[in-house]
Amino acid sequence: MKLTKKSHACVRLEKDGRTLVLDPGGFTEQDAVLGADALLVTHEHPDHFDEGRLRAALDANPDAEIWTLRSVAEQLSAAFPGRVHTVGHGDAFSAAGFDVQVYGELHAVIHPDIPRVTNVGFLVDGAVFHPGDALTVPDRPVDTLLLPVMAPWNKISEVIDYVREVKPRRAYDIHDALLTDLARPIYDRQIGALGGTDHDRLAPGASTEL
Repeated sequence: MKLTKKSHACVRLEKDGRTLVLDPGGFTEQDAVLGADALLVTHEHPDHFDEGRLRAALDANPDAEIWTLRSVAEQLSAAFPGRVHTVGHGDAFSAAGFDVQVYGELHAVIHPDIPRVTNVGFLVDGAVFHPGDALTVPDRPVDTLLLPVMAPWNKISEVIDYVREVKPRRAYDIHDALLTDLARPIYDRQIGALGGTDHDRLAPGASTEL
C-alpha cells in the first residue's frame, strides 16, 4: 500500500489500482481528491470536510463513494443517493477494496464551553489508523499511526502519551498545517525521543510504501 501525505489532515492510500482519500478538508490541495474511488471523512470541521471538494470527486467518478458520520452524510446524501454511507463506532466495511474499521465517537475537547461534535477514526486494512480529531486508541495493534501533532485541542505531552498508548510500529505526522517550520524540529525531537516508536513526517505530496 502506498501512502501519500497531502496538506494538513489528508492522506491518500493506493492499492491494486484503487485510491482511498481520508479527510480532504479546506487546508488541503484541490487535487487531493483527484481520482478517488472512496473517501472517508472523520468529522464536520472544515479542515477535514470540504463539501465542494467531495461533491466534485463524486461528480468526476460516478463509482466513487463516501463513508462518514451522520453530521457529514446528511449534507451530501440527498444529492448522491446510495453513494454516501453513514458509519459509527464498531462498524466495519469494504471501500474500493480496502477493509475499514471504525473507532471513536467524539471530537477531543477544545474548551469546556465549546460543544463537542462527533468524530470517528478509521483503521484501514488493519494497518493504518487515522483518528481524526481525537486520541482514540483502537482495540487492536496498529502498524502505522497517522498522528495529529498540532491542534487547538492538544498539547505535545498528550501527543507523546498517545503514541505510547497506541504503540504503533511507526507514526507519521498529520494535522500539522498550524505547525510552523520553526517549531517542527522541537516536535520531531520530542516525539522521536519520547514516543517509543519510529516517528517521521512527510512533506505534502511525498509518498512512502507501507
